[in-house]
Amino acid sequence: MKVTSVLVLCSVLTFSPVMAEEKKEFANQKEKASYAIGIDMGNSLKKNNIDVDPDLLYKGMKDALTGKPLLTEQDVRDTLVALQKEMQAKFAEKNKTFLAENKKKEGVKTLPSGLQYKILKKGKGKSPQATDSVSVNYRGTLVDGTEFDNSYKRGQPATFPVNGVIRGWTEALQLMNEGSKWELVIPSELAYGPSGRPGIPPNSTLIFEVELISVNPKQEESKASPESDKTQQDKKSGKQNK
Repeated sequence: MKVTSVLVLCSVLTFSPVMAEEKKEFANQKEKASYAIGIDMGNSLKKNNIDVDPDLLYKGMKDALTGKPLLTEQDVRDTLVALQKEMQAKFAEKNKTFLAENKKKEGVKTLPSGLQYKILKKGKGKSPQATDSVSVNYRGTLVDGTEFDNSYKRGQPATFPVNGVIRGWTEALQLMNEGSKWELVIPSELAYGPSGRPGIPPNSTLIFEVELISVNPKQEESKASPESDKTQQDKKSGKQNK
């Protein structure tokens, strides 16, 4: 989470409970929109488990609006940077704990790379090579269950080169057979690492349910794939996925 986004989220959190308790009627669209923004940002704060003091939160917002803050701009930046580091440390620990617990579950296998998988359905077809492309259906979630991608909802499989996606996918796909369905738990170092991507926070462990439909010797890439946008960026910068 960016420092600026932490500040914006914190500045509106207290509106939601206050107005809900008073059951205030909205006099105009501006009031209603203000409340809606507060709800949206408040939910984001809650989801990120940021512990704040509501009274000081409201005071900080009011002081900023009146131009009488108790902290300098540098103090604010330093404090929010510290908060961001604290949040990232907690998030990393949460992901580490999830991997350790998932490893113990029945049917889960862990590869030397750290990739974890469980076979949900065995296939009898061929396995792809790194230079092949594949057609798959998949669903991706974070460890808290938040869904960030789903080819089933798009109504069509995704087709992409095996070596054109995140490393966890590249490794797992070459072990799968056509017709098989696996659950993958991919550590952040085999996924998007500290950079993250929209909908995926930095250092996230990712969970995928993957169904390998077909192996295509000729590489084809659809617009919808688990990393099609990142692959395009890497091509522009001259980078290759490992």
